[in-house]
Amino acid sequence: MVHTHHAIDYVEFIVTDLERSKRFYADAFGWRFNDYGPAYAGIRGPHDDAPEAGGIRTDGEVRRGGPLVLLYSSDLNASVDAVRAAGGSVVEGPYEFPGGRRFHFTDPSGNELGVWSER
Repeated sequence: MVHTHHAIDYVEFIVTDLERSKRFYADAFGWRFNDYGPAYAGIRGPHDDAPEAGGIRTDGEVRRGGPLVLLYSSDLNASVDAVRAAGGSVVEGPYEFPGGRRFHFTDPSGNELGVWSER
């Protein structure tokens, strides 16, 4: 999959019951899932070749405003600096996760987003 610097790349939903949520989205929209353990599943579209476009997770709090939108960065440290210089606040990270590194920030209106990069 090709990722584009600073483009919306992935969306995460916090859910209360992973299996129930997987059944709901599979039944309603035909989504498929990549299982990554008891607290996380990657979201794929209904077609066999659909790439992973998001995830559902149970290890967090439901966010005010809904899903967490994640941007991709080819230089995570520069993105941290750019967010701070533009008036945003880094509220978590950067930290390592199985797919790479990421951080969360809030914009001047209080919206929380994340930015991730590959290792």
